[in-house]
Amino acid sequence: MKRLIIIFILIYSAASLAQPKFTEISSMPGAFSRMGFGARGMGMGNAMSAVTEGNLVSYYNPALSAFQENNSFQTSYSILSLDRSLNFLNFTKRFDFYSKDANDKTSVPRSSAGISVGLINSGVSKIDGRDNNGNKTGDLSTSENQFFLGLSNRFSRKLAIGISVKFYYYKLYDKISSTELGLDLGALYKINYAWNLSLMISDINSKYKWDTSTLYQEQGTTTTEVFPILKKIGVSYYNKKYKIVTDVEFENSNAGTNILRAGIEYNIYEGLFIRGGIDQFNLSNFDYTSNPSLGFSYIKNFGNLDIGVDYAFVIEQYSPQDRHIIGVNVNF
Repeated sequence: MKRLIIIFILIYSAASLAQPKFTEISSMPGAFSRMGFGARGMGMGNAMSAVTEGNLVSYYNPALSAFQENNSFQTSYSILSLDRSLNFLNFTKRFDFYSKDANDKTSVPRSSAGISVGLINSGVSKIDGRDNNGNKTGDLSTSENQFFLGLSNRFSRKLAIGISVKFYYYKLYDKISSTELGLDLGALYKINYAWNLSLMISDINSKYKWDTSTLYQEQGTTTTEVFPILKKIGVSYYNKKYKIVTDVEFENSNAGTNILRAGIEYNIYEGLFIRGGIDQFNLSNFDYTSNPSLGFSYIKNFGNLDIGVDYAFVIEQYSPQDRHIIGVNVNF
């Protein structure tokens, strides 16, 4: 375990010091939805598609909700530079189905299913609005949102498959907005009690359609911006003795990117978790673009409630300030 932690620290340090370069996928539609979800996930480098421990969300893999322990509610607020906002809200619940044991007549778990409902809200405020003569007309703002509903079913003790429906709403300007649906598909296979393997394809059919005729009349146009399709494979390892979760994820997109992510979480003592991660390590041209992160959670039990506070710090390239994500989670 010490060797594993030392190796991770060395990789993290190298990624932090590397000179960043711009990647094409960063400028494609729906970039806000690819930044991650909440303080825990972003603190672990968003390499969460194969992790079945702790609070889960179908954003990372629609199959995960069938492994949720109890009911989970999460919310997070992000502190970003350049008048941007990024907020998260999620509820995940597992349903167990029982059958009678023929020998002792007791009910035993037969299978389980899960549901995950969430929201990602992003926007930019205090945009300087001016007319054709350069006169100030007031401040403008945008609002970009993703509502998702994820359903999963655990077909056996080892295999779970899930689907997530995502509704996008983008309010860009007065009378100009876009609403579209997208899909995520995911699967998770438990190799054994410690190792998990995940597969996922994200943003099937996701796009924005713009019609500016309501604003410019006959001079308006209709355009379509298609989201990149992401294909992911992930592997996670959970060491119960040392209470350590590690995960590695590879993502390929039709935008020509090949992204590596990695994360680690250590339950240092009861209720306190520390974590670190590396996101957006682009293997396509070895430009060493990356977003390293660190974070922690502290969870306190209050009877039937486990209430926790989450925090993540993420180094953000091309920004005058880095990201700070603060969250609250409730397990009941």
